[in-house]
Parts: sequence; structure tokens; C-alpha cells
Amino acid sequence: MPVGLVIVSHSDALARGVVELLGQLAPDVRVEPAGGMSAGGLGTDFEATSAALADAETGAGVVLLYDLGSARMTAELAVESLPDPDTAVVAEAPLVEGAVAAAASAQGGDGLKTVVDAAERAVGGTVDSPEQATTAAEGTDSGTQSSVTTSPRAKQDLVLRNEAGLHARPAALLARVLTGLDAEVTVTAGGNSADARSVLGVMGLGARKGDRIGLQATGPDAESALRRVTELADRDFEG
Repeated sequence: MPVGLVIVSHSDALARGVVELLGQLAPDVRVEPAGGMSAGGLGTDFEATSAALADAETGAGVVLLYDLGSARMTAELAVESLPDPDTAVVAEAPLVEGAVAAAASAQGGDGLKTVVDAAERAVGGTVDSPEQATTAAEGTDSGTQSSVTTSPRAKQDLVLRNEAGLHARPAALLARVLTGLDAEVTVTAGGNSADARSVLGVMGLGARKGDRIGLQATGPDAESALRRVTELADRDFEG
């Protein structure tokens, strides 16, 4: 079972809204809301957070994300109260962006630490231009090539035919199909690039139906990675 998630918020509506969003992006991930006070109104509730933490546990661990400072305190107290606090982690990440990244990582089968890392890197994922991405990969700043350049490399262009373009669900599916492959994949659109495994980075490209995107992959599984992405695009990004 995938790593579980708990959304700790001062607002019950906000927590449930994030859970609803993640249900579309990562249907196999157990996500539990812990929002508002038990008697209603804004605030956080230790008992509700502890109950959500217990419900989210699948045996793979739980990541908690929060909206404001006091919600963090509630989340940390709930974790500290567990028989084994090492089975849950409070991520230091923006609530919505971090939750999306964590859910995509968990859906792909990543372990607890990797899911936490994905959440905490959620504000990144894009580079300024394809040229910068290529330069970084080739290590040209030092005048020597890195080991990446000795790996197989593949490139391909695609025209997006699906209605949503590279919006939330297609971006999550893109990250998911690359699970288990030893390849670095970059998506380019409109002069900007993103790591294909970064849901938020890919969404940030703003690629729409009819846009042409570029794919570049390096690593032992480069060809397999592009084949999977092409097959996904041929299905109009239907999982």
C-alpha cells in the first residue's frame, strides 16, 4: 500500500477540498482530512488529527501537511503521541503544492522519505530554458562532461491532443508512468523546461491542447521512458 497523507488545516472545508483534489490525482493513496475544531469553527483539533493519522496509516508510513503554524504544532504532537513516531513525518512544505507532489510520489510507490522529499521540493521543478537544462546535464560549466553524457539519450516531440493539456491529472500520470525507470526526463514547452517527475513543474509549463512539447531523456532507461510517455500521450493521458 502507498504512503498515506493527512491534511491538517484550520478549515474543515480547506482540508476536505485538498483531499478531493488529491483523490483525482492519486486515487490509490489514502488521504485523510483533519480540519477545523470538533465543535465547528476554525482551528485545529488534536483528537481529530490523531484519528486521521490512524486512518491514513497503511503500513508504509504517513506524511502530514499543514496550513499555518499552530496546525504544525498539532500535527507534531499527534506524531509524537504515536507508539512509533518514526512511522510519520510532518513535512515542511506549502500545503496544496506539497500535498500534490507528495500524492504523486506516493501514487508512484515511493517510500516515506522520498514522499517527504517530494513535498518539501514542491516549490521547485522548473528551469529557465532548455539550454540551461542541457548545460546542467552536460556539466559544461566546468569544461568537462559529466557521466550523464555517457548514458543513452533520446529526444522526441509530441503534440498534445487531450483537452486538459498538461494540467494536474495529466501531469500526475506523466510522473507515474516514469516510476521505476533509471532515466532523467525533461519536458519543454513555450521556451521553459521542467523535470517530468515534478507534477507542479510540469503544470507550471502551462502547455495546452494543440501545443507542441519536447521530451529529452538520459540514462539507461531513456528509450523506455520516452516510449511510456508517448504511449500515455497516445491514450490522451488516460490512466
